[in-house]
Amino acid sequence: MQSNEKQEKLAKIRHSLAHLLAAAVLELYPDTKNTIGPAVDNGFYYDFEFSSPISDKDLKEIEKKMKKTRNSWKGFEHKEVTADEAKEFFKNNPYKLELIDEIVSKGEKITLYTSGNFTDLCRGGHVDDINDMNMDAFELSRVAGAYWRGDEDNKMLTRIYGFAFETSDELTAYKKQLEEAKKRDHKKLGKELDLFTFSELVGPGLPLWTPKGTMLRDVLDNFVWELRSQYGYERVDIPHITKKDLYEKSGHWDKFKDELFKITTREGHVFAMKPMNCPHHTQIYNRKAWSYREIPQRYASTTKVYRDEQSGELSGLSRVRCITQDDAHVFCRHSQVKDEMLKIWNIITTFYGAIGFVLTPRLSLHDPENMKAYLGTEEVWKNAEDQLRELIKEKGVTAEEAIGEAAFYGPKVDFMAKDSLGREWQVATIQLDMNLPERFELDYTNEEGKKERVVMIHAAIMGSIERYLSVIIEHYAGAFPLWLAPVQVSIIPIMDNHQTYAKEIFETLKKAGIRVELADNNESLGKKVRQAKVEKIPYWIVIGDKEVESKTVTLESRDNGQLGAITPDELLKKLTVEIQTKG
Repeated sequence: MQSNEKQEKLAKIRHSLAHLLAAAVLELYPDTKNTIGPAVDNGFYYDFEFSSPISDKDLKEIEKKMKKTRNSWKGFEHKEVTADEAKEFFKNNPYKLELIDEIVSKGEKITLYTSGNFTDLCRGGHVDDINDMNMDAFELSRVAGAYWRGDEDNKMLTRIYGFAFETSDELTAYKKQLEEAKKRDHKKLGKELDLFTFSELVGPGLPLWTPKGTMLRDVLDNFVWELRSQYGYERVDIPHITKKDLYEKSGHWDKFKDELFKITTREGHVFAMKPMNCPHHTQIYNRKAWSYREIPQRYASTTKVYRDEQSGELSGLSRVRCITQDDAHVFCRHSQVKDEMLKIWNIITTFYGAIGFVLTPRLSLHDPENMKAYLGTEEVWKNAEDQLRELIKEKGVTAEEAIGEAAFYGPKVDFMAKDSLGREWQVATIQLDMNLPERFELDYTNEEGKKERVVMIHAAIMGSIERYLSVIIEHYAGAFPLWLAPVQVSIIPIMDNHQTYAKEIFETLKKAGIRVELADNNESLGKKVRQAKVEKIPYWIVIGDKEVESKTVTLESRDNGQLGAITPDELLKKLTVEIQTKG
């Protein structure tokens, strides 16, 4: 079975189980009001208004009722009804009545689906064969709160989540993956490895980076810059606030005004904390007239942006209010687009190759049925999307096309990667933009002395450094490779009389640019070694009488155990080669 067919079948199974969950809940708690219950990536959920609270301890009973109810179901009977008929049926459920009005306003058909004694308002998407609902391949996972329609001004409902797969083996494998993910949780490891912290006084979603965490960020950012500098990018710098006029002209104000942090000056002027950098970079480009000989212009800046995320959406480094972007924008001619995007593609594959990620491109396109969600005309979008298809063809790869996943100003190539647990993440992105150059009138003078519009390419390698670090902390379980580790080597003298030689080795490595620490405290050798292991340091060196006498070091590896005695010169050569090759 092809992957997309399997996904479609699994989505139907999960949606069908959501119906079964609602049926079981209404049997157990008859005065409950059911609302909506979609399929999600790992299963399904359903939101309810209960008259009295339930908790995770009630889930087993609900599961038992689901399995019993399933035995009386034969399938999903479809019926199209009028608005009046639907409202009569759901007259005691204000949530369904609201949904019915919404369906009517969109001019869509109203359909009911019945299984056994349960009927729900639903567009469809259920199993064709009721036996596909494997009762050993699902499990209710947790109870949570959720605002009706995701609006915090609405009533808080009770959401019941469930896992669901085709087979019990897939469910078991997924639960094992979850257990491993808990051990690798970046929030837990970030604290244990002393990488970042949060302060109630500073506020949620605003991480504070320790020296080790800052080193990790800098190593990654410097690697990105090293790759970009090979292709002629130049660093620029921009302020963290702007007049709202900039975002009104770019179109971001209307699109994101509810997500912006706003500032009103003493004189009554409205400024915003920048939620993105591209409009600022247009103004750097627009500072002078350009000749075709000076195009392309490539600007790069690693800087913070700010978004007023809701408290309930914040999660460690994965979702924050202060986002560090390794942002770059290329202003080029139409004839240069493919070449510039190929350069960015090369940067992306080199960067993620060092992490060990295999990338799969996805082409994110606009939704032609919803043009009001985008800047520009259908013609502009078709032109941009065709250029991205040419890029995919040039690279000799295939890419899934995702309708409606484009940025509001242009289509993009998103790069997907699977981590060590098999979870898929969207990492880097290349975005093609013909709309902002139009809105800001960004031109150059061509060979004939006439003005021509530039094309703008948005290129984020890590995108959000915070989110990217949440991914690779969990990918590596905090055991970073040598080139990336905040501390690369720990030097451990056994006794006080070994300190002098230990300091010599420390200074030699430090002078060579190795990130090294000296464990010169009064703890025992065993405790010092255990600490190096807890901190997941790639290498540690034990120095005792034998090492002092022979002028060698005994090297131990986090990944490969004891490597034996080598000279300081051999040590430095080994470390340098491994760092340079990112082995």
